[in-house]
Amino acid sequence: MQNPYTWLDDSLATIRRANWYRAVKTVDGLPGATICLDGREMVNFASNDYLGLAGDERLIAAAVEAIQTLGAGSTGSRLLSGHRKLHRDLENAIAYLKGTDDAVVFSSGYLANLGTITAVVGKRDLVLSDAYNHSSLKNGAILSGAQVREYPHVDMDGLRGLLQEHRNHYRRCLIITDSVFSMDGDLCPLPEILDLADEFGCMVLVDEAHGTGVFGENGAGCVEYFGCRGRELIQMGTLSKAIASSGGYVAGSSALIDFLRNRAPSWIYTTALSPADTAAALAAIQIIQSEPHRRQKLWQNIDYCQELLQKNLLNHQECGEWQYGNVTQTGISNPKSIDARSGSSRRAIPNPELYRLSVLPSSSPIICIQLPYPQAALEMSQYLADSGFFAPAIRPPTVPTSRIRISLMATHTRDQIKGFVECLGN
Repeated sequence: MQNPYTWLDDSLATIRRANWYRAVKTVDGLPGATICLDGREMVNFASNDYLGLAGDERLIAAAVEAIQTLGAGSTGSRLLSGHRKLHRDLENAIAYLKGTDDAVVFSSGYLANLGTITAVVGKRDLVLSDAYNHSSLKNGAILSGAQVREYPHVDMDGLRGLLQEHRNHYRRCLIITDSVFSMDGDLCPLPEILDLADEFGCMVLVDEAHGTGVFGENGAGCVEYFGCRGRELIQMGTLSKAIASSGGYVAGSSALIDFLRNRAPSWIYTTALSPADTAAALAAIQIIQSEPHRRQKLWQNIDYCQELLQKNLLNHQECGEWQYGNVTQTGISNPKSIDARSGSSRRAIPNPELYRLSVLPSSSPIICIQLPYPQAALEMSQYLADSGFFAPAIRPPTVPTSRIRISLMATHTRDQIKGFVECLGN
């Protein structure tokens, strides 16, 4: 009989031919705006550590103390094995930050979405999902057994049309959306979504993974930024981005959180968050509340990067797209240019006809430079790496179009941002 695992090699070969293959890179040392990647120091534009807290000595100290006091692991499910007071301290801190009655912490953001969605809707219900939602939202909807329909990205007319057509045929309806879309950087129109939910009697789950710590006067996220605190909804988020630890959470009404503790399978049947992760996340939330200048510095960096992109690339605009600065139809005008960081020469971009850049609209620290093909994105990412900038290529099927995705941090310097943009435009 044929080996039942031979299809794996065939599938991997197909992935490689499509330039969709991915491999993990090794990072040494503490995380930050600069990292040591495969033995080279590089400016890091691949991190979701928006406030630069992942390497903060206060988070490290909190994690170490928790390990020394409470041990390395939590040993089991909170319902069976009990939990530490530290877990409730973190949940209370999240609820206070988000302005909700209560919160519950999961072992990851992915598990938070899977557990919450499968708990609040089932086979007799309807889920309406933005087409660009994160995988965890989409998979949670599928696993729930509910009828799932996607509306076009941030299209409120499309969402209204689906509600008018389908809402009355189902017991409950849940609208799910990212607040900040992780692969594009744009925002959902949250007030309009909540208005439609009120009109049609729907629940709303908003994924604040990339919003918490970044948006709002107090860093509470897009719900605060849009002035929607006090409106009933399900707020989900992660502890692994601006909060710089690991885990996920759901915040909302007391009834919602009590219900999830009794019905969310990815909380009930999973070992609790480790003491170290819990303590680090709690320390990060305290810093977010007491040091608003970090968030202010992040937004200054965002504005500066957007300004430079407009200024340095706009003069190469053709047919609504930015063309790579020194690329012409016949080749590259300067086949070698000097790396501003090291003074060394870097290799020229291969296949210049592939490089037509367009910057996707963004209202967040996530900025994407779109390219026409997966090969172009891979080669551009390598070109940037050769120049000292770690900026990953994102390709289908993760996203519909190939791109370089960068994430800005509060700890990036202006020289680092300027060097990156100038590298794009040389």
